[in-house]
Amino acid sequence: MADDPPEWSDVDADAVEERVVELAEAGHSPSEIGMKLRDEGIDGTPVPDVSLATDKKIGEILEEHDAAPDLPEDLRSLMERAVRLKEHMDENPTDYQNKRALQNTQSKIRRLVDYYRGDELDEDFTYSYDTAKNLL
Repeated sequence: MADDPPEWSDVDADAVEERVVELAEAGHSPSEIGMKLRDEGIDGTPVPDVSLATDKKIGEILEEHDAAPDLPEDLRSLMERAVRLKEHMDENPTDYQNKRALQNTQSKIRRLVDYYRGDELDEDFTYSYDTAKNLL
């Protein structure tokens, strides 16, 4: 992996940071921000790697500008999936395959909550369907 941005990408680090914050305020997740910068770029110039252009990761830029999401992205996506599966199970109680998928997803959520508890989540945070529904 290269240590310098490609020669064809001459974007300004401050412009990249501004665009990252702007996209975060528009409701995009850090991975979506990276894809948008890669695909759309800034003023038509693609940004192949934010960390090479700014010497910071997208998460670090968001934390500096107080625009970081309240939940880690991986936990949020699992909670969204669990809510969808739970709503499906309420309508289709005999769908055993999705019942198992819901159990597996909730297990992953609980493990991630244990991992993030204290750092990115409150010490007393516990997962439940109602909590996930309220947060999303």
